[in-house]
Amino acid sequence: MGRWLIRKLLFCAALVLSGHGFAFAGEAEMLRHGIAMHGQPSLAADFDHLPYANPQAPKGGRITLALQGTFDSLNPLIVLGVAPDVVPRYVLQSLMMRSTDEPFTIYGLVARSIEMPEDRSSITFHLDPRARFSDGHPLTAEDVRFSFEMLKKHGKPFHRSSFGQVKAVEILDPHRIRFDLTGSNDRELPLIIGTMAIFPAHATNPETFDKTSLAPPIGSGPYALTEVRPGERVVLKRRKDYWGEDLPITRGLYNFDEIRYDFYRDANSLFEAFKAGLYDFRIEGDPGQWATGYDIPAVRSGRIVRETMTTLLPKGMNGFVFNTRKPLFADIRVREALTYLFDFDWVNRNLYFSQLTRSNSYFSGSDLASAGRPADGREHALLAPFPDAVRPDILDGRWEPPAGDGSGRDREMARRALALLSEAGWVLENDVLRKKGTGDAFAFEMLANSRQQERLALNFSQSLSRIGIQARVRLVDDVQYWRRLARFEFDMVQWLWPGTPSPGNEQRNRWGSTAAQRGGSLNHAGITSPAVDRLIDALLEARSREDFVSSVRALDRALLSGFYVVPLFYLKDQWLAYSSELRRPEKTPLMGTNIDTWWKQQP
Repeated sequence: MGRWLIRKLLFCAALVLSGHGFAFAGEAEMLRHGIAMHGQPSLAADFDHLPYANPQAPKGGRITLALQGTFDSLNPLIVLGVAPDVVPRYVLQSLMMRSTDEPFTIYGLVARSIEMPEDRSSITFHLDPRARFSDGHPLTAEDVRFSFEMLKKHGKPFHRSSFGQVKAVEILDPHRIRFDLTGSNDRELPLIIGTMAIFPAHATNPETFDKTSLAPPIGSGPYALTEVRPGERVVLKRRKDYWGEDLPITRGLYNFDEIRYDFYRDANSLFEAFKAGLYDFRIEGDPGQWATGYDIPAVRSGRIVRETMTTLLPKGMNGFVFNTRKPLFADIRVREALTYLFDFDWVNRNLYFSQLTRSNSYFSGSDLASAGRPADGREHALLAPFPDAVRPDILDGRWEPPAGDGSGRDREMARRALALLSEAGWVLENDVLRKKGTGDAFAFEMLANSRQQERLALNFSQSLSRIGIQARVRLVDDVQYWRRLARFEFDMVQWLWPGTPSPGNEQRNRWGSTAAQRGGSLNHAGITSPAVDRLIDALLEARSREDFVSSVRALDRALLSGFYVVPLFYLKDQWLAYSSELRRPEKTPLMGTNIDTWWKQQP
């Protein structure tokens, strides 16, 4: 009898012995194997592997991956430092694990089951007694509470704001812990707690938790760090004693014996290293590179495989972000005016081989986008208390980002921009745009941290110069770039807020008024809007899919109406290039391929 079947029978027995069961739907709480943000989990309680994983995948071999930039820490969950995501991904574990084939559903990992009432006013996790850290210590409820308190106090703004809603934490026994969520009105909060990384309380110093460190942490996950070369390399090896090797949620995952990350200072050296065979897997994001850069012997000989994969994820918002904390960009008319100077058609044709699609929503490419759709009755009700929050053309779904004539020098677009700037108190004098009354020139800095960003920023700067605006482009290294972003020390920056099929608490960190003043948040634009705050609350309170979609679309309309960014573009598909020795499962999940399901062809 397989271990997964034994675990399945034990799980069913636990339901009976606990006095709970899925048959007793009327009870306030019952044992569950998973939680979906809306509706029920797609997988039954007795599933034996994720549908996009191959449980027969062979184990072994090494995969080398690569990242651009550097690092000075191994903990990406705190504000300080620049850290790769390898520790929470491979070394630490969470109570539950997200399925990437559903909008937002989590299934048991360290917690083999949970109790939660329908109103989600509390959640109790039943930990698997077999869970162990790599040093042999059992993972208990005390470790869960310790991790919660550390992230609530010292974590990134997202965790601090989310965990601040928890009323109380109670350890019921070494393998059960209860979180009181009374009054939060946040239906996503149980899922956020469920995906929290768990640190070992016995091996983590709370006095130095919020400091940068390159000491390899102890975790309960499938890998352990075996080599750390600051700014150069990180190596992880698969644990032979990993306690969760045959859990349904992990079967077919983590197939490589060794995972090595190499770091490269710039995009050019990163790509040259791939062509030379120094790493195995690459997600290409540069259309020019994809169109012309892969005409190389390694591709022609078959050593490197290229593949285009369709993804169904919302594409998020990629844009030039205005820092509205700066007086120069406090006026919405100024921000809207600058959107007229970005000629997408020219940029797409001349810089990106016409392979991009214009962003017209914060949730482009999905049913969550408001573009092209008039607001429904639910949206009107949500927006009624904020009559000036959404422009009529955006409310009706008629608005699109300004489109130039593709010449790169559209005079009509320039005239519209100058008209708005004139209303805001700016006048063109001797080819310089100046503030009426003070004579101050309209000048600002565009921050970039890659040659690709620099190239696009220089193009936009040139377009702005046609109406007398002086936009200086400054390319800085990774450390300075992230430090300045965390402190909001910039005028304009190019940024991508990735899309998700289930927007939730991360929206507070991106657009919430509190996050606007909190260093390290992703509210780079400095948005402080009562309407936006209320709409974020509404999407978190939504119980039905219909209410959720309406609240997200209403939020989208409010953000578009604020003109906080110059909308840029997105890639419709996922471009992959990888070693011919790699194999992947036939099924691609909703959120795109994941290297953790791949394996290496064995000799």
